[in-house]
Order: sequence, then C-alpha cells, then structure tokens
Amino acid sequence: MSNSSSITQFLLLAFTDTRELQHLHFWLFLGIYLAALLGNGLIIITIAWDQHLHTPMYFFLLNLSVIDLGYISTTVPKSMANSIWNTRAISYIGCAAQVFLFVFLASAEYSILTIMAYDRYAAICKPLHYGTLLGSRACVHMAAAAWATGFLYSLLHTANTFSLPLCKGNAVDQFFCEIPQILKLSCSDTYLREVWVLVISFSVVFGCFVFIVVSYVQIFRAVLRIPSEQGRHKAFSMCLPHLAVVSLFVSTIIFSYLKPPSISSPSLDLVMSVLYSVVPPAVNPLIYSMRNKEIKDSVWQLMNGCFMKQ
Repeated sequence: MSNSSSITQFLLLAFTDTRELQHLHFWLFLGIYLAALLGNGLIIITIAWDQHLHTPMYFFLLNLSVIDLGYISTTVPKSMANSIWNTRAISYIGCAAQVFLFVFLASAEYSILTIMAYDRYAAICKPLHYGTLLGSRACVHMAAAAWATGFLYSLLHTANTFSLPLCKGNAVDQFFCEIPQILKLSCSDTYLREVWVLVISFSVVFGCFVFIVVSYVQIFRAVLRIPSEQGRHKAFSMCLPHLAVVSLFVSTIIFSYLKPPSISSPSLDLVMSVLYSVVPPAVNPLIYSMRNKEIKDSVWQLMNGCFMKQ
C-alpha cells in the first residue's frame, strides 16, 4: 500500500500495448490536434483582424476558441508523447497541473457557452435592448466572470482532490489525470470529503443547463413568430452552431459521469473521455464556420490578403 506522500508519479491508461497501434494513436491524435490548432487559431486571427466581427457574439466565440486551444493542449500532447516513447508515466506535479487546467478550461468553456446562449436570447428576443444588455463593458465583465469562475472552481477541486491520502496505488484508469479516477485511489473513509464539492458542482452545472434550455425555448418561440422565411433562416443560422456545440459538449460529459455502473467499462470510459475532451475543440471551429457566412467571408478575405502581399 502507498500513500500520497510517497507517490512521485502516476501511471496513465494506455490506449494499447501494441507498438504499431501506439504509433497509429500518435498520428491520429496529432492529426486531431493540428486540426484543432488550425481551426481555432484561424477563428481567433480572423475575429481579431476583421473589424466587422467585433461584436458580442464573435467576442465570446473568440474566448471559446482560446479556451479550446488550451483545453485540447492539456491532455493530447502528453498522451501523444507517452505513445511515442512507450511509457505511461506522468509526474505527480504534472498530474496535478493537468487536473487543474482541465477542470479550469472545461468550466470556463461551459460558462462561455452559457453566456453565448444569453447573447443569442438577447439578440433574437430583445433586439431593441441588445446594445444595452450586451455593451462592450458588459461583455468583458461576463467573459472575465467565466474565466474567474473556472479558475476558482478548478482551484477548489484540485486542492480538495490532492489533499486526500492516496492508498490504492498510482495507476489512473484514464489517458489523462481525471478527478473521478484519482478519487478511486483514495482511502474509502476520505472519499466523502469530495461529496460536498460534487453536490455544489452538480447544482451549478444543472443551473446553467436549465438556463440554456429555457433560453432556447424562448428563442425558438420568437423565431417561429418571424413572418419571413429569410428572417427565420437567419435566426436559425445564428443559433444552430451554438446549440450543436453545447449538445456535443454537455451530452458526452453527462453520459460519461452519469451512465449506469452496469454498462461501465474501461474501454467505454476511454472512448467517452475522448469524445468530451478531444473531439469538441477540434470540431467546434468547423461547426461555426460551416453555418456562418460572415466567418467564411472574413477567412477568405484574410487568406486572399495574405496571398496578395506575397
């Protein structure tokens, strides 16, 4: 038996023990990672470059892309490095940093997505008051609140998790350091210390989820009252990308953490963790660019401008 004072590293779950499949995992994750870097980086540069995109909706989208870059960079590079070097090890400090950054960025992303639902609600249901409700100062304050909330929430979780004595080894059944998997290594009588944090977390997450649902109920009611088909199409084009991103992010996390124990298995847990930690940052730029004519036009203008200078 070991305790947390004697643990200097953790052993992450490997996708496979076969060397050829480890190389395949490396190249697959590298492709996804580069796609995420390219897509989110292009959105950040385009929004910062194009003055016409300096609006609340794109300001929050820029924040989302910055978060996504950090979110996928927290887990994927270490997993790729472990595969290419045929190791499972991550240092104790590295594991704690990974937990902190992952929870911080996941919480900030969920907060930004909640704010973006409010932005869409104000734009469609309160168009005459939109400038007042989402002025530049209000947008900055809301974004700062999202980042600060994620930071404090992550600090609380990380400190609480790594203050627990770990008595059941150092093997983490996940490809990155995840709080539920680390808690499985703690002594049974100290596990209850995390319960109150989980209750608070669930209350906040559920509250944001209800807010998003209520916002979209009001949005769809308002859209269906728009007399022109072109107006309805424009309104749906503004909302559907955000709704798709929220659905992907929330559904995979909910299923991962609330699925019945009877269907739980290491393989399923591994697949679900990839779906909520790796896939969203890579596909979010694609979802927004496919449904958004303004972003596509700005990207083409930016690329044409770069080619003309050459």
